[in-house]
Amino acid sequence: MVDPHRAGPSTLVRAGEGVFLIDCGRGVLMRAAAAGVQAANLTALLLTHLHSDHITDLADVIVTRWVTSFGPAPLRIIGPPGTASVVEATLAALGPDISYRIAHHADITEPPRVQVEEHVEGLVFNEGGVRITVAPTDHRPVEPTIAFRITHDHSSAVLAGDTVPCQTLDELASGADALVHTVIRKDLVEQMPAQRIRDILDYHSSVEQAAATAARAGVGTLVLTHYVPPLLPGQEDQWRAQASAVFDGRVELGDDLLQVSVGRGAPPA
Repeated sequence: MVDPHRAGPSTLVRAGEGVFLIDCGRGVLMRAAAAGVQAANLTALLLTHLHSDHITDLADVIVTRWVTSFGPAPLRIIGPPGTASVVEATLAALGPDISYRIAHHADITEPPRVQVEEHVEGLVFNEGGVRITVAPTDHRPVEPTIAFRITHDHSSAVLAGDTVPCQTLDELASGADALVHTVIRKDLVEQMPAQRIRDILDYHSSVEQAAATAARAGVGTLVLTHYVPPLLPGQEDQWRAQASAVFDGRVELGDDLLQVSVGRGAPPA
C-alpha cells in the first residue's frame, strides 16, 4: 500500500566505518540524503528478498552510485538466490541510459560495476570489525528470503524483512540489541473488503507476532516498520500497546528518518 507520507521499505545501518542499506524501496535515496548519506557512501546493499516493493529503487541506487563515484567503486549487493538475475535484468533495462552517459562523459568509460553475492545462511561480511550474518526466514510463497544480523563492537541489530515467525529468525535475533521488523495490524487488515489485501495476513507478522519474536529472542529494542495499513496520526499508542502487551523492552515506531542508537553507552533514540 502506498503511503503518501512514507518512502518504501529501507533501513540504513551505520556500523563502525561501514554504511549498509537494507532493501531499497521507493524514494530510498531521497531519505538517505536527508540522513546525510549518498549512494557513493554505501558499503553494501543488503536485500532481504525480491518482492518489488523492497527493490523498487534498485536501478536508482545502481546508477546514482555509478555516476557519483569518482574512481572504481563497485556496488556490493548481498541478497538471496535470484538476486544476480534481477540485477542483470536491471542493468539490461538501463542499457540505453548507460550508453548515453558513457558517450557524454569522457571520464565514464565503462558500465556500472556491481559485485553480487547470493546467500541463505552464514557469515557474509567480515571487514573493518563489522560482521554480517544471514539466516532464512519464512515469507512463502516468496522464497528464499533472508534476515541480516549486523554486529560491531559487541553491538548488534537484526533486520528481519517480511516474514512470519520462524525458528531461524529467533536464533539469528537471539540477544541482539535491536530487531527491526516489518509489521501489519491484523485487526485492521481483517476488516478490509478486498480479499487481495487480506491475503497478506498469512505471510507477514502482526504487531503481536513481531513483539513475540523480540521477546523470545531477548532483544533490547523492537523497531516496528513497513506498517500495513499506513499508521495514521493518533494511532501511535495503539501500535505501541499491541507490541508492549507481548514485549517488555523498548518499542520504537520506525517512521521515516527515525534514528535509533543501540549498544553499550548508546544515547536514547
